[in-house]
Amino acid sequence: MRPLASLFKGWFLIRRDLSSSRRLFLTAVSFILPLALWCFVSYVDWIWHPDIKLQLSSEREGNSTVFTAGDHISPGYYQEMVVATRAENTRLLASTPPPKSSKRANQKLLRQLAPVAISHDWLPYTEAQNDAVIYHLWRDIATGTKVPTDPALTPENLDIVKQNWAQLAPLAADFSLASLPETPLLKLIPQGLPANPVYLPAPHEVWRSGWRDFKATPPEGELSMTQRYQHSLRVILLGFFWACVIGVPIGILCGVFDFFSKLFEPFVDFFRYMPAPTFSTLLVAVLLAGDAPKIALVFIGTVFQMILVVSKTTRLLDPSLLEAAQTLGASPRQMLTRVVIPGILPNLYNDLRILLGWAWTWLVIAELIGVKSGLTEFIETQGRFRNFDRVFPVIILIGVTGFVTDQILSWLHGIIFPWTGRGNPIAQAFLRFLFWPFRQLSKLSDRAGTPT
Repeated sequence: MRPLASLFKGWFLIRRDLSSSRRLFLTAVSFILPLALWCFVSYVDWIWHPDIKLQLSSEREGNSTVFTAGDHISPGYYQEMVVATRAENTRLLASTPPPKSSKRANQKLLRQLAPVAISHDWLPYTEAQNDAVIYHLWRDIATGTKVPTDPALTPENLDIVKQNWAQLAPLAADFSLASLPETPLLKLIPQGLPANPVYLPAPHEVWRSGWRDFKATPPEGELSMTQRYQHSLRVILLGFFWACVIGVPIGILCGVFDFFSKLFEPFVDFFRYMPAPTFSTLLVAVLLAGDAPKIALVFIGTVFQMILVVSKTTRLLDPSLLEAAQTLGASPRQMLTRVVIPGILPNLYNDLRILLGWAWTWLVIAELIGVKSGLTEFIETQGRFRNFDRVFPVIILIGVTGFVTDQILSWLHGIIFPWTGRGNPIAQAFLRFLFWPFRQLSKLSDRAGTPT
């Protein structure tokens, strides 16, 4: 067996780049390790499961606290719920004659199976109160037409479903709320599984909730997740665009001319320490409560950093290039357009790529000012109700969008600026093939314009 040191030979070299295969391996590991830790904590029972996540819930007599499927409770309280529900069912079965119940109470008991229907895609989550569909679900489960598996009903609850269906079956011809029996239905016994704390849902719960939210058709008057996503992208890209329109020219001027440097940079350096969110109320007062103040907040949070970063990049341009241009008699305008801007473009591109990531950090704050909107409105609403399995997919989506965008822009850097030595040969060959017709047209045009 090879010694451990020989296995890692060449991995820890000072100021030396790793091979491409090793870089790719470490990149994959950097994502796999957190995911593996998340799965380990979530799925290994003896690690850390302080809560019980309800799959089926039920209300208790004399208790004003209402729990629904998906809520997290302590194991001790869960056992109290189970014991109390069984005791209520026992008293009901022992009552002679059976007590009367309100139709509203039986309607609530009927809806106990709604979470089971939703988890199996038998019922859209937006129709959790569609009593007609839920009524037929009781029939299908009682007769074995449908067999729930996630969650699977316990034998005790399957027996309760059959007993309740015996009372509900006569309504099949004309089901309505008014036709519900006055005899109280039996309550389903609460079911639950050991779970992470409510703020750390398991990976499969996050995936399932995210998939359901993004493919669901929203109620009338509400935005779909795709529309929310598009709105958030619009806020970020417009805010960053206007920051580039203002910040890049000023930054270049500050890096080239000491006049502009002393005119702008002291105030910019002072203003960048002011937290952008403190201007939210002022932005709403000036720009009203639409998207304008949100875009303005991303602009304010990005433009002042951009001016300083671009000015520093401009100052790092090789002075010999400027000296050569001056020797050849270039005017200040020519030096700016023919030497400075082309000379800093590769580094300026990288600066803007990094600053775009900075702009993403302002998204959540921007969408909270004025009228809440976009992905942030969804995060804030679901977080308030502790539906963190629906919050995590949106957070992950924002991170994936930013990361993928950054990687694409990084890849394009080598194509747009092949002289920097970072280009992908295949991508550059494809780009040359793509622009070959335009080069040929340019050559023909030059020949046509050349005097014979």
